[in-house]
Amino acid sequence: MIPAEIGETCERIRTEVARVLLGQDEVVEHALVAILAGGHVLIEGVPGLGKTLLVRVLSVVLGCSHKRIQFTPDLMPSDVTGGNVFNSKSETFEFLSGPVFTQLLLADEINRAPAKTQSALLEAMQEASVTVDGQTRPLPHPFFVMATQNPVESQGTYPLPEAQLDRFMLKIGVRHPSTAVEKQILRNHLQGFDPSALAHAQLQQVVDSEGLLAMQQGLREVLVSDDLLDYITDIIGRTRAHRAVLLGASPRGSIALAAASRARAAMLGREFVIPDDVKTLAPAVLRHRIILQPDAEFEGISPDLCVEQILSEAQVPKTAA
Repeated sequence: MIPAEIGETCERIRTEVARVLLGQDEVVEHALVAILAGGHVLIEGVPGLGKTLLVRVLSVVLGCSHKRIQFTPDLMPSDVTGGNVFNSKSETFEFLSGPVFTQLLLADEINRAPAKTQSALLEAMQEASVTVDGQTRPLPHPFFVMATQNPVESQGTYPLPEAQLDRFMLKIGVRHPSTAVEKQILRNHLQGFDPSALAHAQLQQVVDSEGLLAMQQGLREVLVSDDLLDYITDIIGRTRAHRAVLLGASPRGSIALAAASRARAAMLGREFVIPDDVKTLAPAVLRHRIILQPDAEFEGISPDLCVEQILSEAQVPKTAA
């Protein structure tokens, strides 16, 4: 699939999602970027902003199988991956697959479970496979994790481990809608819209899993010039040298930024990446990969502010291709 076709398909996906999820155009765009690039998404926001609804709508529009895990403090790793269960009739152990064996996994309120359970997703997110009792089983393709979390200040939450955070290609913040959008949301509900009954919304499936894989393969046609690679590596390098940063982004961050920029270019129907693709996605790619110095946090410096400063200092290439 060529970039022009990818862009047209993505526009149809966004139009269909916008029928149900109002006022979150940037969030939808970033989620599609990650899906096209084969990455995972962490969506952060207070309850009631439509984080879970976004994932459910995307599963319908993208034609992917989907399952949901509600993360709680007592959730065990085997509740995520599955495990071997003894069958008394055959007197053998049989593997019962967990909810991770799907194409689009919603990890709802992932930061309400302790690190031991969160780590059950590490292999799945990196290798697209699950190992239980020494046997490795592949996951379906494509495989995406879309996790939601409440802000870490919320009661009953645990900070995600750095290794877990680094597996997410993008971290997206969901904000409150504008007054006009919220009024339209109210109007839709008064007219009978029920988010728990999406079938009544009559959403149209735009692609299927095979079409999604074809779109991912089509990203290979999008050119990333050497100048853009220099720009990306310069940005990543500056995260490690910034005075307020204790630990900057790893090479996985460079790969994520390049892949996401490529996906955004294809979404817009372009055959090449431009600096604006990189600048637009850098905050979402880097904000969860930057660990601040303790004194920087006291001064009110945030990872987003660091990324903003880095982007203002990095030299933007003059050519896009």
